[in-house]
Amino acid sequence: MAVFEIYSLPALYRYKSSIWSKASLYVLAMLCLTFIPPLLVAYRSQGFWMTTNTYLEQPDVAYKKQLLFVADLATPGDFFAWSTYANFNNLLQTNLRVPQVTSYELDSNNDGLNDQLSLNISLPLSSTEQVVNVQLIAVFDYKLYRMSTFQMESIVYVAQSSPLSGSSLKVIGDLSLHQRTPLYHRGTDVRYNGSVINSNSYFASDYDIFNILESYSSRNITTRLENSYSIWTPGRIPSQPFLFNMTLKYPTEIITYQPGFWELVKWGWVQYASILLLFLWVFKRINRTVFEGNVFNTVVQQPKVKLVKGF
Repeated sequence: MAVFEIYSLPALYRYKSSIWSKASLYVLAMLCLTFIPPLLVAYRSQGFWMTTNTYLEQPDVAYKKQLLFVADLATPGDFFAWSTYANFNNLLQTNLRVPQVTSYELDSNNDGLNDQLSLNISLPLSSTEQVVNVQLIAVFDYKLYRMSTFQMESIVYVAQSSPLSGSSLKVIGDLSLHQRTPLYHRGTDVRYNGSVINSNSYFASDYDIFNILESYSSRNITTRLENSYSIWTPGRIPSQPFLFNMTLKYPTEIITYQPGFWELVKWGWVQYASILLLFLWVFKRINRTVFEGNVFNTVVQQPKVKLVKGF
């Protein structure tokens, strides 16, 4: 009857020696050379520690129905302005011109998050008043939830000027997140949830657009108008108001954050283990050659042979 190999086990040879021997020192040196160099290689390859990581998230954005609108006229020094802040309106005196404002937000995919804002401003003008420059600041509540719970009050700034007086300005763009520093990986982050515009102030400097933008830009995390397109329509029928129309989209953002401890360990282990496998394979072959060749004096314990009865 023909006999076939159906299963096999490797023979185990044990090489024994005293602690203070050349063989023991060799094994200790091989262990160090096997496990320490992969760590150094992984660390020096600039990929061992993950200092930042990214993920995608659509922010929860809500227009707070707070804005500041300034329209400069063709006559130098003349302007009209209006805001949702009573103290600023009181400071304007004769430069106050109340427009008609409408706005609505749209959730196009019914996921519970707003996708865009439509803002329309109609500024009444006399037949001799001509608008050559427009500036607007709109205020938003901006939230993220996936990693840390992040919330801040943010703004978008729109500015457009022309040597020709205009009848309307149309703007379309994205409310985009700008980060100088990564977010936290967990917890609640409300460090930038304070008011961008101090509505309780009675000083005109607190409502100056440059001062507002200068203070806002000092934040490490802000929003800005990006991917924007604007159309300035020159000429205006004397009886018609100046029209400002803005469509602002809330896109999905690439968020940068600081990884937590266990994510760092997991990423570091992947880098280390991929190199360690190669070192284990190489030094396993070296050690087998050394001990099978009796380079060091050791006591060899051979495997016991069991006789199996034939069929």
